[in-house]
Amino acid sequence: MPQYKVAIVGAGPAGYFAAQALQNLQTEEVQFSIDMIERLPTPWGLVRSGVAPDHPKIKTVAKVFEKVANEPNFRLFANVELGSDVTVGQLKEKYDAVVIATGSALGKKLGIPGEDLPGSMSAAIFVPWYNAHPDFKDETIDLNCDTAVVIGAGNVAMDVARMLALEPSELDPTDTADHAIDALKQSSVRTVIISARRGPENAAFTSPELRELPKLEHTNVLIEKSEIEAAISRVGDAPEKDVKSNLDAMLLIAEKEATSHERTMKFQFLATPKEIKGDGRVEEVVFQKTGSDETFSIKCGLVITAIGYEAESLEGIPYEKGKVLNTDGRVQENVYVVGWAKRGPSGVIGTNKSDAADVMKLLVEDLGTPKLAGDISDLITHSQIVTQMHWQAINEAEIAAGEPLGKPRRKAADREELLKLGRL
Repeated sequence: MPQYKVAIVGAGPAGYFAAQALQNLQTEEVQFSIDMIERLPTPWGLVRSGVAPDHPKIKTVAKVFEKVANEPNFRLFANVELGSDVTVGQLKEKYDAVVIATGSALGKKLGIPGEDLPGSMSAAIFVPWYNAHPDFKDETIDLNCDTAVVIGAGNVAMDVARMLALEPSELDPTDTADHAIDALKQSSVRTVIISARRGPENAAFTSPELRELPKLEHTNVLIEKSEIEAAISRVGDAPEKDVKSNLDAMLLIAEKEATSHERTMKFQFLATPKEIKGDGRVEEVVFQKTGSDETFSIKCGLVITAIGYEAESLEGIPYEKGKVLNTDGRVQENVYVVGWAKRGPSGVIGTNKSDAADVMKLLVEDLGTPKLAGDISDLITHSQIVTQMHWQAINEAEIAAGEPLGKPRRKAADREELLKLGRL
């Protein structure tokens, strides 16, 4: 029976769902051997380093990943850098198919003056910093200011704003990075403004996320009721289901009686950022009211942009507009792409499942005669490869370290420490 070898580059949700789809597509005639390659010493991608720590339910999808990984036809090769340890070209020669599942890790730029001032950064830095991503553990996040502005109108912007506006002790029972909890406990930030260029009806938040906000115990959440009423008027009598659900959730927030909490999270709509000003660091943001010439400014010491992500390029793979250039997931001969690298940063984690399944069906259709040309173990020379066994050791050690603290796990943020936990 033909045994095809598939390399999946990237161990995030899209990669695991692609592996799951291949496992489900196996027949007596077609069998797969799947090697997953990951740059970090840990798998799970955004489920580990992107999902907000105070939303643990979303992370339960990791059980699916573990089930995929425990199948006998799956191998993990983590702590392997594409480009230096192995190239896409080499993988193409060895494997019957290569699947790019590297996601979108680069934060999009606003393209306005002052964006590069100290105190201005992308959510693509802030989010992995509080999630213990090894590449961001040493970032200096200056929280010594009263007001922070978060620019964006999606769930990432909301996560960032919530992390800044929470009473930090609420993070003690979560898997937030130790260094981030320490910094947030020292934070002077008391007002967080989420600023959106368009109106509430165009916001990309999801209603479950919005409905969670009034439950914050130590934070006022404010939305101008008139802004929501105006948006309801603009969408008319038959708004799309998601839009109606969002506006209903925002109206509930707007109608909630204000409390005397010292922490406030405030939504601002129809405001286009024009300039970030400051003498040596961020001091204010200048906005233009969308659709008019009127400008106004907000004094602040921290600006975090969450306006989307772009994929980081890989040698030999064509890119366009922050995504891998593809047709329905096909990139070039025996190369495919899934997830955010394919379609851009859209949808929720579950969106990647159907996406990956569709692309893997095409992959199976395209298969010819198996190459039988070896695999990645013929290419990698260094000895610190994190296999599934090593990852299990890391995973168990983190969970054990978190248990006495009442946390689901205590994440290690240092590469060397992670390798040590993996007994490498």
